[in-house]
Amino acid sequence: MHRFFILWMLCISIFSKGFTQSIPAIIPTPISTIQKEGHFELNDETILYYDSASINTKNFLESFLLQHYEIKLKAKPYNGDFKAINNSTNTIMLHEQAAEKETYLLNVEQNKIIIEGSETGVFYGMQSLIQLLPTEISNKKIPCLTIFDAPRFGYRGLHLDVARHFFPVSFIKKYIDFLALHKLNTFHWHLTDDQGWRIEIKKYPLLTKIGSIRSQTLIGPYGSNKYDGKKYTGFYTQAEIKEVIQYASERYINIIPEIEMPGHSLAALASYPFLGCTKGPYKVLETWGVADDALCAGNDSTFQFYQNVLDEIISLFPSKFIHIGGDECAKTRWKECKVCQKKMKAHNLKDEHELQGFFIGLIEKHINKKGKKIIGWDEIMEGGLAPNAAVMSWRGEEGGIAAAKQQHEVVMTPGTPLYFDHTQSINEDSVTQGGLNTLKAVYNYNPIPESLSLHETPYILGAQANMWTEYMDNEKKVEYMLFPRIAALSEALWTKLDNKNYNKFEAKITSIFARYDLWKINYSKAYFDIESHVINNDSGEIFWQLISKNKLGKIYYTAPNQSEKEINEAVIISQSGEYKAILKDEKNNPLSSEISQTFFINKATGKPISISVQPNKSYAADGAKTLVDGIQNKMGMPKSSQFLGFWGDDVDVVIDLQEETDVNSILLHSFEQKASWIYRPESVKFMVGKNEKEFVELKEEIKISGASNLIYTQKVEKLTRFIKLSIKNIGLIPENNPGAGNNTWIFLDEIEVK
Repeated sequence: MHRFFILWMLCISIFSKGFTQSIPAIIPTPISTIQKEGHFELNDETILYYDSASINTKNFLESFLLQHYEIKLKAKPYNGDFKAINNSTNTIMLHEQAAEKETYLLNVEQNKIIIEGSETGVFYGMQSLIQLLPTEISNKKIPCLTIFDAPRFGYRGLHLDVARHFFPVSFIKKYIDFLALHKLNTFHWHLTDDQGWRIEIKKYPLLTKIGSIRSQTLIGPYGSNKYDGKKYTGFYTQAEIKEVIQYASERYINIIPEIEMPGHSLAALASYPFLGCTKGPYKVLETWGVADDALCAGNDSTFQFYQNVLDEIISLFPSKFIHIGGDECAKTRWKECKVCQKKMKAHNLKDEHELQGFFIGLIEKHINKKGKKIIGWDEIMEGGLAPNAAVMSWRGEEGGIAAAKQQHEVVMTPGTPLYFDHTQSINEDSVTQGGLNTLKAVYNYNPIPESLSLHETPYILGAQANMWTEYMDNEKKVEYMLFPRIAALSEALWTKLDNKNYNKFEAKITSIFARYDLWKINYSKAYFDIESHVINNDSGEIFWQLISKNKLGKIYYTAPNQSEKEINEAVIISQSGEYKAILKDEKNNPLSSEISQTFFINKATGKPISISVQPNKSYAADGAKTLVDGIQNKMGMPKSSQFLGFWGDDVDVVIDLQEETDVNSILLHSFEQKASWIYRPESVKFMVGKNEKEFVELKEEIKISGASNLIYTQKVEKLTRFIKLSIKNIGLIPENNPGAGNNTWIFLDEIEVK
């Protein structure tokens, strides 16, 4: 350890002066990068020396260079004199040193390359080395420099859901390589859910014979009620599981298996109906969302069954954590189940939440006896957190903060911004789960909440991004949703805060994309798309601002009934209709896909507006102005980034028309999707007034039209300046509905005044 850091300090003192060439695009940004003159040229005569601790790193590097650069290194093991090898030329040397876990020192000189550090650190130093290679395979020159680096967080994770859509072992290995190439070290493998059981359990063969098969699958967005009519199946044998675990271990990646319980368990219930409260019949779920049926928490045979399942899981996976899910468990059946109610009475459990806590506690005791720890989604805190449990905080950071304050280990994985099934661009036209998690939002995420003390922050192990696959039925779509956000995630979790800088990260984007092209990855190019922003300055005018980070082209737009024009500033929206924009080069060739935006101009558009409560930060859009920006969500594929979301709140809205206006009708656009906990308001009161304090409620009957996209219409036929809407939330989600007992969402879109 002492020698390792002395060497690093010596490198800084020798090489930190006089060199101005640009720093290579290393992801994530290291602690220290020191430029030097010259380069090392890689060729078929280069000798790769490796010690016994570096075999995995040697194998990865050999395979990578052969695949992408057609170079076959001459690999030689060494166990003798380090100094003798160190004096050789045209060599790469991998050398384990006494150092902190995952710490490395990479030194590139004109005649040799040395990577030193812990066993894992040498592997990560090698990942930095391959990022130094040019992306033109004919050029194999590596710039001379010295890098010292170590990660900020010990837990750097990425999740993949294979229950909704199954992916073969070949892709799982590829996915693990994606982690390794970005210095992530934890793969969370979501193996079971309502839509499929994907792992062989030898004691219970029906879990895969029945539970891995669903009769058909939903087509399009949730709520379309259209199905493909095709049987869907797939699972991993235990031999394949072992193969993947070995592959991951060679890349220093830990795999955490997830076996969902007590909710999200329809695939298990369909296989063994005795596990449920009603005893069936059940079927593997063909759509998404949350089912009413859960495991019977009062039946001792349920615990015995899952203890046996977990015994096989534990025998396969070396991970200290076993993920037991615990999220979105409907309590409907438990309330009606005599066995569950008897169990609650016998153990003095006051409600079904405590019954879930009791269930999780029993599972934890069994897992602890096997030398493992449980980790679960933050709902496992409901009814009391099991004594040794770790928490994954997905419903924001609140659960993680509460768990850390109770001295429990925490992995932060909030839906905003770490759900990679959410769209990454406001221009996205493919079907996604919803929400908007941009590259910048991922990059700027800090897993340590400000509300935690210095004593509490060590309980935050790190963070992970989640890839739920309801709308990803092929490998290319997964890649598209993952890249380039995985690069931002890598830097968010590895790089020290003082070294993080989004502007500098942006400067690396072109190099990152070139590397992805070399690797033949299907990545999103949304970063270079035209960004569109609606500007509402309360003047009654709406502006459509168009921005592109691609400096090679010019933006052209087309207004309704007008010819195409080049734009140098924001477009004033003067009439309703569809506006289009595209980026073109100097020869008039498209550099981007065309984007479009339809505006609905009315008497409220662009007018001053206020709201009584602020929307939830996950669905805040542009604040209150979103309700009068002239944009309405489409019926077929609404964008949650264009809604204001209020969770459990009532809200009053006041619009100032700025002068007395002849009004015939007021329309409130809302949205409903009960499986996502989004409900229509319980009531909407429409009021008008000549000032902003005194209002008269309109007594006419409110008309509601639409299916999921609701439009509340109220006749007015009055001269008025101010309009007020008082929108009431229904409260808690009713029984026998997904998420029963939780707060409901109100999603508001546009308010039109005609």
